[in-house]
Amino acid sequence: MQVSVESGEGLERRLKVELPSEQVSSAVDQRLQQLARSAKLPGFRPGKVPMKLVRKRYGAQVLEEVFGEQVQSSFYEAITQESLRPAGQPQVEPEIDVEAGRFAYVATFEVMPEVELATLEGRALKRPVCELAESDLDALIERLRDQHKTWTPVERAAAQGDQLTISFAGTMDGEAFEGGSAADVELELGSGRMIPGFEDGLIGATAGETRTLEVTFPEEYQVEALAGKPASFEVTVSQVAEPTLPKVDGEFVKRFGIEDGDVERFKNDVRENMARELKQRLEARTKEAVMDLLMEVNPVEVPQALVRDEIGSMQEEMRRSVGAQGDGVQLPDALFEEPARRRVALGLIIGELVKQQELKADQDRVQAMLDEMAATYENPQAVIDYYKAERGRMAALEAAVLESQVVDLVLDQATVEDEQTSFEALTNPGAAG
Repeated sequence: MQVSVESGEGLERRLKVELPSEQVSSAVDQRLQQLARSAKLPGFRPGKVPMKLVRKRYGAQVLEEVFGEQVQSSFYEAITQESLRPAGQPQVEPEIDVEAGRFAYVATFEVMPEVELATLEGRALKRPVCELAESDLDALIERLRDQHKTWTPVERAAAQGDQLTISFAGTMDGEAFEGGSAADVELELGSGRMIPGFEDGLIGATAGETRTLEVTFPEEYQVEALAGKPASFEVTVSQVAEPTLPKVDGEFVKRFGIEDGDVERFKNDVRENMARELKQRLEARTKEAVMDLLMEVNPVEVPQALVRDEIGSMQEEMRRSVGAQGDGVQLPDALFEEPARRRVALGLIIGELVKQQELKADQDRVQAMLDEMAATYENPQAVIDYYKAERGRMAALEAAVLESQVVDLVLDQATVEDEQTSFEALTNPGAAG
């Protein structure tokens, strides 16, 4: 077997393999002889068909089968000989000339890149830190109260935070447009549900009043025909209502599973949940900062074959996340291109880091992660048993722990600068900004 390799663009390689002619011919002859023992052709008894006719009838088919088998076996031998690590399946182009006795093929594929890790010494990394304050607990309880507020009609002018019941009709250049009219809509002023200027234009309105609002649709509005265009809305207010927030008492906390109405127990549960969420958010932000640093200092060329595979996996993840609604939905590859490329690059970098440092998942940390996760369920032991019943589930936990060990390793090597942040900024960045 003769093998040669040509380098293409980037990570592409063209592997040319010449198979020994006598090896292929011998394998074809043996297969035809086996076939002749049971071959059936009109005018001949089974097994008595002349070899010449067997070859004429089945020769091309058998050659195709034998060639395919030898391509598979020789490809592995060839890449081992040339010390190549393919990324993805090769594209194989046969080059067969039976009369000349030439049986060859060209396999085109990408190879795995060589990852050379750069030192992290002297590299700065910002790590978010945050302490849970009593004011954070108070703010969250206020949000819970706000989510359970009730509305009471009032005989006064509307203010920010009030709920109006309105009917409206919109026009553009004097003509009504689709979706521009509605009746008996409940609108909380300040919610941002309507386009800019609409809610502000109703502050000070009273029940029974009709106002004309001149507004402009945002340039990025989802309906292209309306984007960036001015419109006029005639709005009639039928009711103004003010919010009433519930007291934090026994009846209120029963809504959150505290059957005995113990307010202090409710606050403790909320505080524990906040602490757990804070820990998870800090770890996630720190991990993101670590991964950004690894990407920055270790630029790596990624095989497009692996990116395509990752895009497919991400599309499937999204379909599963939306359940039956995602069945048959075509998600464009471009939507996942960059995150998929990042995932592949980080996988290569982390894989090399794990290899060089000879890291293995710390089983104590694996158990601790499982215990912490199980503690959020009503029957923690059932969750633990579920994970331990199947190796694949435990492997996923071990991979997560191994990744956290990589994070710890980077934090030890880099120059870490703690950056104070707030619970609000971590859990609700949009509002914090």
